[in-house]
Amino acid sequence: MAAAKFISLACIRPNESGNLSPRPHYPSMPKYPKGVAVSSDEEKFMRGSEFTAIFSVTGMTCSACAGSVEKAVKRLPGIKEAAVDVLNNRAQVVFYPAFVNEETIRETIEDVGFEATLLQEETSEKTSQVCRIRIKGMTCTSCSTTVESALQSLPGVQRAQVALATEEAEIRYNPNILTSTQILEAVEDSGFEATLISTGEEDRCKIHLQVDGVRTESSMRIIGDSLQALPGVQDMDFDLELNKVSLSYQPDLTGPRNFIEVIESTGSGRYKAKIFPEGTSRGSHRGEEIKKYYKSFLWSLVFTIPVFLLSMVFMYIPGIKHGLETKIVNMLNIGEVLRWILSTPVQFIIGRRFYVGAYKALRHGSANMDVLIALGTNAAYFYSVYSVLRAATSPNFESTDFFETSSMLISFILLGKYLEVLAKGKTSDAIEKLMDLAPETATLLTLDGEGNVLHEEEIDSRLIQKNDVMKIIPGAKLPCDGFVMWGQSHVNESMITGESRPVGKRKGDLVIGGTVNTNGVLHIKAKKVGSESALAQIVRLVESAQMAKAPVQKLADRISKFFVPLVIFLSFSTWLAWFLAGKLNRYPTSWIPSSMDSFQLALQFGISVMVIACPCALGLATPTAVMVGTGVGASQGVLIKGGHALESAHKVNCIVFDKTGTLTVGKPVVVNTRLLKNMVLTDFFELVAAAEVNSEHPLAKAVVEHAKKFRQDEENPVWPEAKEFESITGHGVKALVRNREVLVGNKSLMVDRDINISLDAEEILAETEGLAQTGILVSIDKELVGILAISDPLKPGAKEVISFLKTMKIRSIVVTGDNWGTANSIAKEVGIDTVIAEAKPEHKAEKVKELQAAGNIVAMVGDGINDSPALVAADVGMAIGAGTDIAVEAADIVLMKSNLEDVITAIDLSRKTFFRIRLNYIWALGYNIMGIPIAAGVLFPGTGFRLPPWIAGAAMAASSVSVVCSSLLLKNYKRPKQMDTLAIRGITVE
Repeated sequence: MAAAKFISLACIRPNESGNLSPRPHYPSMPKYPKGVAVSSDEEKFMRGSEFTAIFSVTGMTCSACAGSVEKAVKRLPGIKEAAVDVLNNRAQVVFYPAFVNEETIRETIEDVGFEATLLQEETSEKTSQVCRIRIKGMTCTSCSTTVESALQSLPGVQRAQVALATEEAEIRYNPNILTSTQILEAVEDSGFEATLISTGEEDRCKIHLQVDGVRTESSMRIIGDSLQALPGVQDMDFDLELNKVSLSYQPDLTGPRNFIEVIESTGSGRYKAKIFPEGTSRGSHRGEEIKKYYKSFLWSLVFTIPVFLLSMVFMYIPGIKHGLETKIVNMLNIGEVLRWILSTPVQFIIGRRFYVGAYKALRHGSANMDVLIALGTNAAYFYSVYSVLRAATSPNFESTDFFETSSMLISFILLGKYLEVLAKGKTSDAIEKLMDLAPETATLLTLDGEGNVLHEEEIDSRLIQKNDVMKIIPGAKLPCDGFVMWGQSHVNESMITGESRPVGKRKGDLVIGGTVNTNGVLHIKAKKVGSESALAQIVRLVESAQMAKAPVQKLADRISKFFVPLVIFLSFSTWLAWFLAGKLNRYPTSWIPSSMDSFQLALQFGISVMVIACPCALGLATPTAVMVGTGVGASQGVLIKGGHALESAHKVNCIVFDKTGTLTVGKPVVVNTRLLKNMVLTDFFELVAAAEVNSEHPLAKAVVEHAKKFRQDEENPVWPEAKEFESITGHGVKALVRNREVLVGNKSLMVDRDINISLDAEEILAETEGLAQTGILVSIDKELVGILAISDPLKPGAKEVISFLKTMKIRSIVVTGDNWGTANSIAKEVGIDTVIAEAKPEHKAEKVKELQAAGNIVAMVGDGINDSPALVAADVGMAIGAGTDIAVEAADIVLMKSNLEDVITAIDLSRKTFFRIRLNYIWALGYNIMGIPIAAGVLFPGTGFRLPPWIAGAAMAASSVSVVCSSLLLKNYKRPKQMDTLAIRGITVE
């Protein structure tokens, strides 16, 4: 039978045994994307890595919907398999990233008529890497869209985000298909300068060293061989011109001091090594840009002020006017020649950047702000040149030039750009402040075998390695993450967590790099250094947040595609309309200024329309507000992961709270033990602790801590070995301890395992739950032997927070894996009406989906692994900062403190940020909608008012600056005043 099936399959698909070709499942479709020729070797290489992506697809109602989605996805090149589950609203797609990426698949699903969201992606090998690059030369949304499109079209790019406000790009790509060098080349081919900031290899650290004394390649090779011999060195790169060595390494095995030691011991001490002085930080790059624009603006003034005086002032001073009107050749006078000479450097040398930007944009089929500026200034300048040359060759032609228009336009635009870059620099202050938290130096201790200090030395903090022991004096910053080995003190962690009160630290306590030691001396052991530290991770998170586009940004992206061509059309139409009206005598000649004719008046209107339109203001409306908003959040201990999280949070009308560690302190304690069988209490707790010690759940930790009280003679007791340990998420644990099967968990775990629960046990459980305590049942060898009562106190202010959320018209719900009695007691105490208890992790996620299906925008607040599915399923996932790494990873917003009031701060900040974004859009769109008609002369017939081109250019520059300044007002954000009256305080459990 099996053989027959195999033969029938072979008949159906005779050429597709073995590896499947990355082609569509429809024979009419091309094997590869159109225009791509791939050799068999390349095909084999490219299809070697495949991705599995899972999408959430909403809106499907029947199998026909699922069929249409599946059919559309399978038509894409590079799809190996696609399956759509209509019941769970899921689509699983296996694809080859060389030919198609997740974003294309998602857009294809949406084109069919359904909403799609990428939930997760899996791969058998490491086929995903992130690099960050800095891009110079982008001026408006059109530029960033051009770069983004160029990056998205590269084979192997899974996601590309380009941020106009920070002038940076973040690209997730497959390193097996693409290299960072090829990415840089693609950006430069688009007409912009690109510099690599980082390759984002989070599993290894990277350091750059400057080696003095190296003169030849062979010397560098000798050093390289010596370094390569060290354990943990993974990658190495040399730059002989700069005498620079770049090393990637595993921090568990080696570190920068080892590298310096090896380099300096090579070559009989001829070589000296130190940390390479970095000058490519965001701050230094922004500083260079500010200086460049300032210098250009000053030089433009040197030429523009004389042009302005010659055109607007000296012409009204009788003696000077006579001198300027002295004829040179025919009707050509001295004033015209001087204006021509002075405006030419402004147009072609100082204004060169606009020509370069316009050429690069047009070469790639797009149009940006540089195109408008180049066209506007060129029209004024070259018409003036024509007018002057005609005057020189004609005995009776009275010329009128607009040299002041082109030079003043460029000067005002450069001033606007200078102010804009200055303001944009302030939007990223949050990251600069975070980076400045790390101290420059640290005190390294050398200890003997008994822990006595033998020697102390001041070193560069970047040279700290794992397991180093550092001395922290009062007032000093902690240079790395670690734990206290000796000493007692209080540490100010406000700069990292936002917690205003100093936190007590003693032996064994964890400390965070960048925080400040306030009173006592501490000896700390380094555990996380460099890119692994909490501070580095927060900086990365804030940088990524500022990079991520908010969905509302799509409006600006859509407008930018046709904005510049439309403005050019309107500008030409304005000129033509006024010119024809003048020629056909459709308006009185008295409207024409004495120094112009009808053609020149029409030209002025056309140029004004071209230069007043501002695509920059639209492009900056969202990203600058998101940058400032996420920065303000970070300073208050609320880490918001990008524009999408901000946009979703401001719409939230329903919040689902986990109980343990979220509404409660999360530091439960055992308050009562009831044995149901004759057993020595010490033996009972030894078995229970041995099973629970392997669990990360707060209740398990409470049991272990309580068990330690029966082993007071030992500081860190060793529990018996637990074999066949199994964590049953949402229920408890199971283990084999001393050949006895131990089950510790809730009532449903016992029921599932067919363990009998006596009437006495039921009564004890009911009594425990009535006291808002959690009952933990213990079974040994299939027999119920004891019940532990655990109490977890409410967080201070929890009741007030829930009450405040009601005033914000936000509904609160408790979803917990705990029993109904405890859950109801806690909910009643805080004022929550809706309770779902004894919920498994998947049930929490299902409840979130039910609320979403009812039309709610749902936020989930949780702290543990069992909350992760619900955090992902919610519109906004909020992880309490004290929670597990997995919960933090799954969340959209991380609350660094464990205070519930930060939930209010996060939602209120998002509302304020989006109010600011709306205001920015109203201003940017309103400015263009009102400014363009005024520049076109709609007010001129009735009032005689018209905008000269140089004033229109100044208005355009001012609009961008005003949008950035509007976003900067978010820096003054204050929490709602009512929160101060709540007197909510944090809680510390020793």
